[in-house]
Amino acid sequence: MAQRDSGLDPVVPTTPDGRPLARTRSFTRRGGRMPDRHERAMEEHGATYLLDLPLNGTDTTLDPEYRFDKEAVFGRSAPLIVEIGSGAGDAVVHAATLHPDVDFLAFEVWRPGVAHTITKAVAASVTNLRIAIADAAWSMPLMFEPGSLHEVWTFFPDPWPKTKHHKRRMVQPSFALEVAELLEPGGVWRLATDWADYAWQMRDVVEGCAQFTNPYAGRFADPGDPDVDPEGSRGGFAPRFEDRPMTRFEKKGLRVERIVRDLAVTRL
Repeated sequence: MAQRDSGLDPVVPTTPDGRPLARTRSFTRRGGRMPDRHERAMEEHGATYLLDLPLNGTDTTLDPEYRFDKEAVFGRSAPLIVEIGSGAGDAVVHAATLHPDVDFLAFEVWRPGVAHTITKAVAASVTNLRIAIADAAWSMPLMFEPGSLHEVWTFFPDPWPKTKHHKRRMVQPSFALEVAELLEPGGVWRLATDWADYAWQMRDVVEGCAQFTNPYAGRFADPGDPDVDPEGSRGGFAPRFEDRPMTRFEKKGLRVERIVRDLAVTRL
């Protein structure tokens, strides 16, 4: 794998075909003091749930030499689902409980959210879940082999609402290509957002990626969308993903009349 070393500058990794990985962050690193019970959860169960990742000079940047060995991590060979930005772990712990025959890896850099996730996983006696405290967009093309993921989930990514910050949004054409490369044929990329213009951007990005097909293309336009969607009544959104539980965050958005839009596209 190609690398560049420029004195004091950090190593800049590339993808297997030599393309440099963009370093525009799609998240804001948040911290904050945690309750004692969550500190205890991290101390007592972190070794079970947290991946021991070699980091490359920062607290979220993965060493480009690291490769994820799912059989070694989980002790078995099973389909692997990756959630990007798992927050407090509601979706991934719920799904891991429902599907013990599937393995789950959650990327999250918000430490209180990681603690919440561990607490919930312990309470649910979940064993098929691991957590990576790392920048997912930066790390995934490095640590996973092409075609090794069963599904990828991107639920409620940071919308970066200001126009000047739209370049920081995670769902961009280049990232869609990375996700497509990592998914197995027939694998699914599931997305959701309650931010209208980001939903339309997501739809345009995934439908514009030749490696994906959208089984809901032209369907499931929400009431009023033809009047406000730049593409009119084009639709393209999926029914609500039944394995995604209703979170406090989502309920808060619904109370202010935000529409949650789901996407589910399939790797060709």
